[in-house]
Amino acid sequence: MIRILASALILTATLARGDVPRVVTDIAPVHSLVAQVMDGVGTPDLIVPPGSDAHHMALRPSDARKLAKAQVVVWVGAPLTPWLAEPLTTLASDAANLTLLQVPGWTHRAATDEHGHATEKANSHAIDPHAWLDPEVAVFWVRAIRDALSTTDPDNSVHYAANADKAVAGLTSLRTRIAADLAELPSGTWLAPHAAFGYFEDRFGLPSAGSVADSDAEAPGPAHLAMLHAAVQAGKINCVLSETNAPTDYTDVLIEGTDARTGAIDDTGMALPPGPAMYSELLSGIAATLKGCIAP
Repeated sequence: MIRILASALILTATLARGDVPRVVTDIAPVHSLVAQVMDGVGTPDLIVPPGSDAHHMALRPSDARKLAKAQVVVWVGAPLTPWLAEPLTTLASDAANLTLLQVPGWTHRAATDEHGHATEKANSHAIDPHAWLDPEVAVFWVRAIRDALSTTDPDNSVHYAANADKAVAGLTSLRTRIAADLAELPSGTWLAPHAAFGYFEDRFGLPSAGSVADSDAEAPGPAHLAMLHAAVQAGKINCVLSETNAPTDYTDVLIEGTDARTGAIDDTGMALPPGPAMYSELLSGIAATLKGCIAP
């Protein structure tokens, strides 16, 4: 009798695991939000590993297999990963597709160049896709993730709803903590490595003085570097940030002969392990780096 009961329990557990939808995400911050909503039910797959360039990446065979088996795909959208749009159509045409840039309720920013000016690059569609850097936007995304998962997997909808509520509470707390940490910092005195932090700047009222590169992190021209160097020398910029796990050549040039401080920052958490905690660690790390670099 005990053996029969044990076998039944094993079979039930196996069926429950098998019923969990296969979920694929694009970048690590989105993966973290989805992992929070799926906590205790399943684990999403990640296409763009930490340290890879989300804007320009070739789909690997292992990623193609993930997409082919996916039942739900959660991605930011073509303005961030234009190379992913066609594989989603050809490999994951039967999967539920949640494009986060299309989730209603929040305001998009225009894509900008390194000067902070609006740009209309063909691959940007004039939209700044780095919206996950605003925890208030992430609240809308978490609720959309909850709904997409519940539609595909109604048996676990109660779990998704509870997890989403917990995630929203965490995002609200995160926003409050970061706002308090950055409240007294002077604005317009720091330089981003590339134009990807606009949503963070807007949410926390801490605009930068511009960026070394544009939103696609393309190499800056000599005239732009000369202008930035002059601003640093004049003391208008006292913090020049570089990209995490990237060479600091441009930063070294810009701060040469000045008292400007430096730090490493990134928008996708290159040095962070993927998982539910990653999103909070990413934004908290950005805030800590800014505070340490800007504060006199």
